[in-house]
Amino acid sequence: MFEGTILKGFSGFYYVQTEEGILECSLRGRYRLSDQRFLPGDSVRVKPVGAGKGVIEEVLPRRTELVRPPVANVEQAIVVMAAANPSPDMSLLDRLLIVIEAAGVVPVICWNKADLARTEDLEDIATLYKRAGYPVLVTSAKTGLGLDGLGERMSRGISVLAGPSGVGKSSLLNALQPGLKLKTGQVSDKLGRGRHTTRHVELLPLDSGGLVADTPGFSRLEIPTVAKEEVDRLFPEMEPYLSQCRFTSCLHRQEPQCAVREAVERGEVEARRYARYLEFLEEVIARERRY
Repeated sequence: MFEGTILKGFSGFYYVQTEEGILECSLRGRYRLSDQRFLPGDSVRVKPVGAGKGVIEEVLPRRTELVRPPVANVEQAIVVMAAANPSPDMSLLDRLLIVIEAAGVVPVICWNKADLARTEDLEDIATLYKRAGYPVLVTSAKTGLGLDGLGERMSRGISVLAGPSGVGKSSLLNALQPGLKLKTGQVSDKLGRGRHTTRHVELLPLDSGGLVADTPGFSRLEIPTVAKEEVDRLFPEMEPYLSQCRFTSCLHRQEPQCAVREAVERGEVEARRYARYLEFLEEVIARERRY
């Protein structure tokens, strides 16, 4: 019996990385009859049944799970955004960040296509998120800028590259490990966004030892299902001020003696991020009212 990690599933078969190599596995009967989903990243116990073949006998408990992209046991999610071409969608970025935070996964921001951006614009957006408390990388798949730091981050455990189409996720992976030869696409001049080149989720073994998921891009994302009182905790820069508000139920809108709004006024919490907090809070409140 071997322990391994599911890399991908296809037509009822699962490809599992084990100490003996990658095995093509079917499911034990009880799993075929159940509604349980098997995700890339799931830790499993496998019984070999022939050369390169196996049967999944047991699925181990998940430590973390992302819904979109659907990957289990992720240590970190690297959100890739283009610094230019296409222009960065900051609202989508912040949505991705709070989805990742809500799942208990460490978020990392990667500003790619640095060679196409104006220096002052790149410094502005990088500093904005560094001040908010996020790890920030600046890369260029074309020039090689920042690839060493990105590769080091992905050398252990399971990482996910997430973000909209056209930001260069597959190009970054090809630059880090050319043997992958992932399909890449161009940004549409008409639509101002990338064309989808990755169609499914698959974990890719890296020479450095880590596993990484190159995932389908997307342009819309719903706020995770959280209570309105919990939205503020998904914005790390607000965390130091939450206990200082006059009311423990403060939502940081019009309440008196709100430490978060005072921090915004002093410039300690970025006004652009606070505005998106209010936007997301209203979405959560509207959803609560519907149900």
